[in-house]
Amino acid sequence: MKINSFKEYKNQVKESLEFPEKFWSEKANNFKWYKTWDKVLEWDFTKPEVKWFKGGQLNITENCLDRHLNKRANQIAIKWVPNNPNDSAINITYSQLHEKVCQFSNVLLNNRVNKGDRVCLYMPMVPELTIAVLACARIGAIHSVVFAGFSAKSLSDRINDADCKLLITADGGFRGEKITPLKDISDEAMISTPTIQACIVLKRTNSRVKMQKNRDLWWHDEMQKASLSNVPEKMDSEDPLFILYTSGSTGKPKGIVHTTAGYMIYAEYSFKNVFQYNEGDMYWCTADIGWITGHSYIVYGPLLAGATSLMFEGIPTFPDAGRFWRIVEENKVNIFYTAPTAIRALEAKGLSYVKKYNLSSLKVLGTVGEPINEDAWNWYFNEIGNRKCPIVDTWWQTETGGIMISNLAGVTKAKATFATLPLPGIQTCIVDDLGNEIKEKNKSGKLCIKYPWPSMARTIWGDHKRFKETYFSAFKGYYFSGDGCFVDENGLYRITGRVDDVIIVSGHNLGTAEIESAIDEHENVCESAIVGFPHSIKGNGVYAYVICHQKPHNDKKLSDEINQLITQHVGPIAKVDKIQFVDGLPKTRSGKIMRRILRKIASGDTNNLGDTSTLLDPLVVEGIILGKQKD
Repeated sequence: MKINSFKEYKNQVKESLEFPEKFWSEKANNFKWYKTWDKVLEWDFTKPEVKWFKGGQLNITENCLDRHLNKRANQIAIKWVPNNPNDSAINITYSQLHEKVCQFSNVLLNNRVNKGDRVCLYMPMVPELTIAVLACARIGAIHSVVFAGFSAKSLSDRINDADCKLLITADGGFRGEKITPLKDISDEAMISTPTIQACIVLKRTNSRVKMQKNRDLWWHDEMQKASLSNVPEKMDSEDPLFILYTSGSTGKPKGIVHTTAGYMIYAEYSFKNVFQYNEGDMYWCTADIGWITGHSYIVYGPLLAGATSLMFEGIPTFPDAGRFWRIVEENKVNIFYTAPTAIRALEAKGLSYVKKYNLSSLKVLGTVGEPINEDAWNWYFNEIGNRKCPIVDTWWQTETGGIMISNLAGVTKAKATFATLPLPGIQTCIVDDLGNEIKEKNKSGKLCIKYPWPSMARTIWGDHKRFKETYFSAFKGYYFSGDGCFVDENGLYRITGRVDDVIIVSGHNLGTAEIESAIDEHENVCESAIVGFPHSIKGNGVYAYVICHQKPHNDKKLSDEINQLITQHVGPIAKVDKIQFVDGLPKTRSGKIMRRILRKIASGDTNNLGDTSTLLDPLVVEGIILGKQKD
């Protein structure tokens, strides 16, 4: 059931707190099960061990596809917009998607992939990526999608960590004006991946590639040999669905494991309610399927809800910075979900790229990936949404599987820079450094969750000890998100950044997001990142990395103006000790700033930067180090 009013929201929150098992079992009843569960929930955060719908049997793809065929066989499931704006979009109906998924499921079976085997997908943003993901889930294989911008080393590390049996890739991938040589990168990776028995290659760019005999197979050849019908595998509720790697602050990336039933139920519930999806809406999430946002809100959530969604192959600035807005106009997009990084980048390009397009179809805007600063929020609301579209500012993580804190579009109130309220069924709290729950309003603390939710990660692949140490050891009895949070007088949540991004200056806790939001108010500032660095008097000083629209004529004058803004918006205690003007920031491919790298540079420790495999552009780091050395 979709929440349609604030009263319904409050009722569902009340029910979910008083009778959580009854609440989620009612949601689970909306799906097709081969066998209903014996027990709704079994949990112990000290181990940690969580099991939802224990004893139940189902298949997630039957709920994504088969159960919709009576009503939606001819409805568009995916509208795919290719990288080249001169190429036509392709519509794929639920019936067509179902047939292709069944067909590729048989391709996997024909290549000796069985239930429980791991399959690595290293592909561009094409419909075949969705097809391959769903085909894995249909036969009970565990998919591990690796973003098609990672290096051969990063790819092989992930394949080896999960002992993947099969790799699915493409000859190449289009990204703006560039072609990424995916097969060549895969070939390099497979030199050191002994568990890979076969590699299936999709033709996308028609690049010349080497095909190794008895290992490499063309997608189209394999599909021609495969039957169009497939009976889905019966999966236990707690059978693993996918592994998705997220970078660690130290050591190797973590293979986050999500299981079948709980993830399915929460992906659909959160999608329908946060975005307030209505029959006939055109929904567009600009993320890549290589990230959790793409898993939950491009593939599973929309398909489980029977939605029509747009899938885009390209980048927001090709052939120019109006590409997103052109797609919105041409496809009459109603719901648009993107990252603050993209919003700020497009804001910096100017309104001329926005004003030429008709964005009147938009009803809901969303942000994901990091806290959004007030300037970007206002620009998004005023210029893209024409002051009529609610912005859902969503907080969640790879580990949570779905959106945890967000306003529900048009149902609960939005507040700039605030994620606002937890979804029903999500029992959040903030705690102090000793783990005591802070119940007063207008307080800051560490964001924790004190009760299981269906889509939570179950473990780190092959390393449950690390899972426990990372998420359940800081505060006994709680899942610790790693994020700091402020709760205002109305109980609304504002994410202040990673806890290791909270800087203690002269005994004062300063959230980086708040300082960055003040800096970004300057007309010549495009983006900023704040970190702490050792200070002999204060304990920690405040170090700012700032990207400008135009190179400053006078660095000191601009630095003084920035500190004036910080004093106005945050207070004099938050003034920056050092400002370095940079050309770029070290970001992951999902748009998150890798602040631990910036902290190391600020403190002069550049010899051990930790895991940098998820960086979009490693050269940015070299530029920042050189710039600091010149100072």
